[in-house]
This record gives sequence, structure tokens and C-alpha cells, in this order.
Amino acid sequence: MKKPELLAPAGDLYRLKVAILYGADAVFIGGKFFSLRAKANNFSLKDIEEGVLFAHQHHAKVYVTVNIVPNEDDFKNLSSYLLALDRVNVDAIIVSSISVLLQAKKLHCRFEVHISTQHSILNSYAIQFFKNLGADRVVLARELNILEIQQIKKNTTLPLEVFIHGGMCSSFSGRCTLSNAMANRDANKGGCAHSCRWSYFLYHEETPISDKEISFASTDLMGINYLPQLIDAQIDSFKIEGRMKSIYYIANVVKIYRQFIDFYCQFKKIDKKQMNYYKKELLKIESRSLSPVFLNPHLKNEGILIHQNTNNANQSFIGMILEDSDSYHCAFVEQRNHFTLDTKVEIIQPNQPNQSVKILQMWDLNDNPLTIARHPQQIIKIQFSKPVKKDAIMRRK
Repeated sequence: MKKPELLAPAGDLYRLKVAILYGADAVFIGGKFFSLRAKANNFSLKDIEEGVLFAHQHHAKVYVTVNIVPNEDDFKNLSSYLLALDRVNVDAIIVSSISVLLQAKKLHCRFEVHISTQHSILNSYAIQFFKNLGADRVVLARELNILEIQQIKKNTTLPLEVFIHGGMCSSFSGRCTLSNAMANRDANKGGCAHSCRWSYFLYHEETPISDKEISFASTDLMGINYLPQLIDAQIDSFKIEGRMKSIYYIANVVKIYRQFIDFYCQFKKIDKKQMNYYKKELLKIESRSLSPVFLNPHLKNEGILIHQNTNNANQSFIGMILEDSDSYHCAFVEQRNHFTLDTKVEIIQPNQPNQSVKILQMWDLNDNPLTIARHPQQIIKIQFSKPVKKDAIMRRK
């Protein structure tokens, strides 16, 4: 059975490395220019080069978003930027403008060009159009359901990428101007204010329709129920949304989908108990409300975030392991949330089952004993009841 690529987001260099260590086959990132996440840290050219080197050493790929909708002035530095990306050996760029695709081909860049979901590709005829222009892959519109995706795959030979998890747009992706009108921030230049997620009161003229606040937003996507059908359809790449998301989110979501894909591709089945386990693990991650959204061909109200109720994660990120533990099971940790000596801890690490551990002792950098880790991002030394590995995550049970 063909195994799909697992494509993860990364908002900075550390998150790129974590995504790959936790099982991503490829990561997508944004540079300092021409990228749609203005509030992300984004990557300098030096960071991109280091990220590409790390990824290739781990048999993974790096895709760079060049997905703004460009105005005339935006083209002044485009060619030099594309050539710079080519020099540092990125594997692909993701574009939302035909003009950027044509410019990359004109410059004979070696990287692939992938067409962004911003283009709202809903059928095989649009795919053929982009194939004729030289596109190497298309990212299908997030508004397609599973039956439509299966049919499109049968009618094209161009590799297809599908979103399986993360935030959704209340409009067709890339075609919303709410942010422009309400916050003077251009969503198609990376400035989306997420106006659809604001809370509103509904009126008819001057008469209130409801005394409850509402939003226009969609729930976030959790497409795990449809993964078997997508794998069987031989979709080429499964994409997780979230370049603004935390290390905790990226590591956990990537690990869960990695385990699911590997298991299903090996055994060609997944039972209800296993499915419930994976869904339960995803729900532990801090997130807005989740549903299959548009993947469900019979979508009704469950995909609409009518009220701003979020899933209250019952477990939380409390620390990042900075090194392999020594023979006494001691390791330095960066604190992320308050915890004590008595806190029950679960360790999440790459390529290993999650495990429960106890905190036996803690010290600050001056070797003073601690009973509480209360300072954000404080570096402390912890003796655990079991060995732990570098880049593992501590989660409160």
C-alpha cells in the first residue's frame, strides 16, 4: 500500500526540527517575504538553509510558502528571492499566484512548484490547467468532501495534497475580505485578523435575534475518521495546518497521525478501539472545537462554530526535555507551565510510546533544591524515575 506523505507546519527553526523528529515526512515554512503568516516568526534565508540541511539529513523535505497574492510592487525582489531559495536547495515552493509559478519556471528553478489551497481547486479540469503550466502538485480546496476528493483523484495523475487537521476558513480559503473591511488588514498579504472568530450579537435591524454571542467561524478540522478512505484513494500528501501553533501542538499532532498512517498502511485496517484512542489523544491537545468539517459529505451544523466554546484540554504542556538523561535519570528541562514535585507527569517522545514518570528531585541552575517550577521557561534539572530523551515533552496527567 502506498504510504502518503505527512506534511507538518513549522513557524520557526526549532519547530521544524521537532516536527521532523516526531515523524513528519515534510514541513512547510514561511520566509521573511511573500508568505501568508505575517505574525509568524518566519525564516531568514540562513534559517531556511539550516532547516533544509537538517531535513535532508533526516530524509525529510522542506516546502516554502510564496503564497501572497502579489501586487505590482511585490515583484521587485521576487526573482532574487526565488533564486536564493533554489540555492539553499528547498524542495518546493507553495504558490497562490500563476505569476509566481511562471516566474519560477522561467528562472529554471530546480524546486517543485505546488499550487496553494488559496486557489480553491475543486475539480480535475483546474488541475489539468495547472499541470499544463508546469505545476508539480496541487493542494485541493479545503471545501471538498471525501467523495469529491476520491473522484478527483481518479481523474488526474498530478500529485494531490489534502488538509487533514487544523484551522479552517469560514469563506473559501483565500477569498475572504472580512479582515480587510473590519480591521484594515489584508488576509491575502498575511494579515488576517480572524474576524470570523470574533464574538457577535445578532440583530434584525434594531431588534436582537438572540441574547447569545455567535461567531461566523468553522470548527477546526479533525479528519482522522476519513484517513483510511484517503489512504485507499492514494492521496499523495496529508497536510496539517498551523504554522502559528506551539511545539506541543505540532509534536503531538504529528506523532498521532504518524502512528495512524504507519499502522493502517501496514495492516490495512483500523478497529474502533484504536480509532477512539487516536481521537482521544488529539482531543487532549489544546484546541478549538473539532469536527470533520467539509470532509463529511453529509455535513450539517456540527461544522459551524456557533459559540466560542473550546475543548478544555485535560492535560497540559509543562516542560521540554533539553538533553538525554544521564545514568541517574537526570536531565535539564525548560519549564513551560507551573508544576511541582508531586505533579503526575507523562513523557511524550519521538518513536516511543508515551510513558508515565515521577519527578524525584528538582534543582535550579545553582543546585538549590526546588519543590515548585513556577517561572516561565526557567531551566531546571530534574531527576526522573525513568530515562528520558532530548526533545521529549512533559505533559501533566
